[in-house]
Amino acid sequence: MQIGNALNIGVQGFQEAQSRLSQAAQDIASQSVQDSSVEGVDTNDLTTSLVDLKVAEIDAKANAKTIQTASDVLGTLLDIEV
Repeated sequence: MQIGNALNIGVQGFQEAQSRLSQAAQDIASQSVQDSSVEGVDTNDLTTSLVDLKVAEIDAKANAKTIQTASDVLGTLLDIEV
């Protein structure tokens, strides 16, 4: 795998995780507003949104590590003297 490909895959994965994180946060916020005016709170939807939020966070961290590793490898290659 080329370093540029690894970097691009990491960035794309990070952007997708960020999008899912934003969506989960928006879902949680909208459920909180709806639940404050309704007695029968559906905790299943809230739980699913919270799990989605945590999974997106872990995914973003993993992709950030991929980006950092690709950057480190590229830096190492540039530092090698021929």
